[in-house]
Amino acid sequence: MMERGETKEVVVGAAGPRPVLEEPPGGRVFSGIQPTGVPHLGNYLGALESWVSLQNQYPSVLYSIVDLHSITQPQDQALLRVNILDMAASLLACGINPETSILFQQSQVSEHAELSWILGCLTSMPRLRHLPQWKMKSKQKNEGSVGLFTYPVLQAADILLYKSTHVPVGEDQVQHLELAQDLARIFNNTYGDFFPEPHALLSSTRKVKSLRDPSSKMSKSDPQKMATVNLTDSPDDIVLKIRRSVTDFTSEVTFDPEVRPGVSNLVLIHAAVAGCTVEEAVGWAKGLDTGKYKQLVADAVVQRLTPIREEIERLRGDRGHLERLLAHGAQRARELAAPVLKEVRHRVGFC
Repeated sequence: MMERGETKEVVVGAAGPRPVLEEPPGGRVFSGIQPTGVPHLGNYLGALESWVSLQNQYPSVLYSIVDLHSITQPQDQALLRVNILDMAASLLACGINPETSILFQQSQVSEHAELSWILGCLTSMPRLRHLPQWKMKSKQKNEGSVGLFTYPVLQAADILLYKSTHVPVGEDQVQHLELAQDLARIFNNTYGDFFPEPHALLSSTRKVKSLRDPSSKMSKSDPQKMATVNLTDSPDDIVLKIRRSVTDFTSEVTFDPEVRPGVSNLVLIHAAVAGCTVEEAVGWAKGLDTGKYKQLVADAVVQRLTPIREEIERLRGDRGHLERLLAHGAQRARELAAPVLKEVRHRVGFC
């Protein structure tokens, strides 16, 4: 059994084994996050906590604020600029170290877009049409944009541009990683062996659910403001949201996600922020009714998030520092991306 916050390497896709070519020594991790502003508790426990630990497990780690992906949905330009810097501040506050990792803004490295075009020319429309997120989001909007349709190709370009060997992903993103693997194989078969096929790193932490609807995952876009704990929420706000979280009419605290999803969500949150197992969290709740247990969970969340919130606010006060840090990260990313794209151009026949 994995410890909380650990990841496991998973080879996804139906293709047989194949040599990984020209990998960075010791492997390279790449992942990206959209600039939605300050992350919420689910983002932190489900992804960012693992991102921090991966910095000590691999010699080369890149984390990108993927603003090109964000414009597949309409954006307010001024708010987008703020959200990019807020996300940078949040990643730093959570523990991303810009000295050991490369933290950068995707749009500042133009090689992403160029490689995406080349890979898009190797991708069939039926292959993209069957990806689950296109089906879901295009249904919501009746018709999605070309950018929304092709953004999994850009995701593949993000990964392959750095010859990444490992990608931390959620279960809902595994099929998109399979596309990156497929495109690495297609490119290699067409132009000669070049790209390694990246492996998935799946987090051991279960998804944090909405506090108001435990059948759905916690989301920043949830119209119910009481459903989501943001990393910058005040202690009073955190206590109020958890106190009003949906549970049931049974007073005892047990863990049964199928029968008692609301209480089980609180147990998962408690275990994650306290650094213990689910069984230990349930043991600590012995003798408490759900009302008193909510206070115990709230206190644990407040204790965990307070230093992060304070650091985010400190970093937000120096936008210039954040802009310089992202510019430096983009420069380091380009140093890795430029020679890869140069070789891709040569193999395709551009030069």
